[in-house]
Amino acid sequence: MADIFLNSFNVLSHGVIGYVIPFLFVLTIVVFFHELGHFLVARWAGVKVLTFSLGFGPELVGFNDKHGTRWKISAIPLGGYVKFFGDESEASTPSSAALSKMTPAEREGSFHHKKVGPRAAIVAAGPIANFILSIAIFAALFTISGRPITSARVDAVQADSPAAAAGFQPGDVVMKIDGKTIDSFTEMQRTVGSEAGRELAFTIKRGDATLELRATPVQKEIKDGFGNVHRAGILGISRSSNPGDVMTERVNPGTALVLGVKETWFVVDRTLAYIGGIFTGREAADQLGGPLRIAQISGQVATFGLTPLLHLAAVLSISIGLLNLFPVPLLDGGHLLFYAVEAVRGRPLSERAQEMGFRIGLGLVLMLMVFATYNDILHLAAS
Repeated sequence: MADIFLNSFNVLSHGVIGYVIPFLFVLTIVVFFHELGHFLVARWAGVKVLTFSLGFGPELVGFNDKHGTRWKISAIPLGGYVKFFGDESEASTPSSAALSKMTPAEREGSFHHKKVGPRAAIVAAGPIANFILSIAIFAALFTISGRPITSARVDAVQADSPAAAAGFQPGDVVMKIDGKTIDSFTEMQRTVGSEAGRELAFTIKRGDATLELRATPVQKEIKDGFGNVHRAGILGISRSSNPGDVMTERVNPGTALVLGVKETWFVVDRTLAYIGGIFTGREAADQLGGPLRIAQISGQVATFGLTPLLHLAAVLSISIGLLNLFPVPLLDGGHLLFYAVEAVRGRPLSERAQEMGFRIGLGLVLMLMVFATYNDILHLAAS
């Protein structure tokens, strides 16, 4: 085990600037927009915002705006928070004693004295801002760089592969999978990659003929250019690199926005499918990563330039938005769960019940962080 930690340290210490700067760039963008969502809706709802912090712990630098909000950057750059008037802590836990002593004027600006609707809107605004950010980044990238498209044409078929067994031949063009229209090789890869072990119906064009083939992708481990291992369903075919099959489609901002929404939904769908696969045993939890893995990937992606790094920021923004919507006390989803119960009951849960919920939530979040960090260490040691 000592060797594992030593190897991990060596990986991180080698070219640390190449990891840390891209990591902080990506994480700061994502966290800032998440907290900005909370902040803007809180201001709209008339809630006084005491603190807007990027990071946790001691303050490094900050200033007060004209509304009395302290904007600051803190020492531990692994998140952030917005603290409202009436909050006892950064997790937005209330203090009944302090709330009961507020004057009517103070209650007007108190988060916890607002009706359940505005409170829910403020909490939900953080994850929603993450999804909006991802859509905006994807749309901007499509507008600037266009949409790369490679025809879903088969260039070669591997021997003894599911594609070979199904009867695929070089030159075949995949038109549909299970009735869904396929317009690029990437779209086909995404569909096949998420359906390992399930038989799929392929509609292909072979010359002037249209054929139906059935194949079952097998799950394999794939290494990317950096040596990172991913699991995906594989058919055993390669894409065509002929000039006529590879193109970049220029799109207008409206079309780019639609593509941005679709790309965001794809990441949401695959993330939820992966999490569901963990609970059903179809997926392994060793793909869950934490800050160390994100830092490593950020550094690797940054070597390709700003565009891939922004793409990573969009994906990370979706992940953070989804994570915060989980109904776990301490996360935004836990607060929304409490507010849903309050809306049904007509009154909030008792302070003791909320306190117990936050303790359970803290335990779950800490366990997830420890597990993800352990995965990161094993992954870095194997790199």
